[in-house]
Amino acid sequence: MQEFISYKNIQIAFTAEGKGETIVLLHGFLESSAIWRAITPILVENYQVISVDLLGHGASQRLGYIHTMEEMAQTVHQVLLHLGVNNASFVGHSMGGYVALAFAELFPKKTEKLILLNSTSEADSAERKENRDRAKRLIKQNKDAFVSMAIKNLFAEETKEKFPEEIKQLLLEAKKIPVENIIATVEGLKNRKDRTEVLQNFKGKKMILAGKSDPVVPFMAIEMLAEQTNTELLSFSNGHMSYLENTEELINTLNNIF
Repeated sequence: MQEFISYKNIQIAFTAEGKGETIVLLHGFLESSAIWRAITPILVENYQVISVDLLGHGASQRLGYIHTMEEMAQTVHQVLLHLGVNNASFVGHSMGGYVALAFAELFPKKTEKLILLNSTSEADSAERKENRDRAKRLIKQNKDAFVSMAIKNLFAEETKEKFPEEIKQLLLEAKKIPVENIIATVEGLKNRKDRTEVLQNFKGKKMILAGKSDPVVPFMAIEMLAEQTNTELLSFSNGHMSYLENTEELINTLNNIF
């Protein structure tokens, strides 16, 4: 059942289920903790699983004009404090991976394992930052058109047709997010710092799970990053949405990791 804590006078939503070692699941941009619905029931058999709606997403409210990765990490920390959790392992999808890395930098002694799912430690390139600014203009003009394009472009071409209902559900949820919330998050994504050094220096178990046909995070770049940071790399066959495109493989992988 979803619960709430107060953080700087806004509401942050989360769920906490199961007992044992704590695993925190962090969703990506335009998503919510609902993306983990197929994975959580498996993990809660052996672990305490916490899913947080990041700032401005799901049932969590907006905080100001920019949602930085650091501020999101602080909200996650407040949830852990509320639950009396001293340390945890993190699985972060896309933006959730950026937040997990920010958490590891802010609270290294509280971070057990780092699993980046379809994510990277690198900052936006200059070209990507320009794309973010263009996105903000489109969001203001036609939010629903932006959301539809953004969600559909996350899947590998060969899998788009396989998940019509799942894509429909993702779109329904994403279109509920207010314009101001999306823009605050885009601004945070654009201005996030490079945390490759954080990943490189992290002493716990660290792993990148990547899609070979990921249209957002190029697999070749991830291969180089994994080698550079001495991070274990596991590839899936499809795109940016491995929790949907490769659900069974992901569950098996997480069971092996934890």
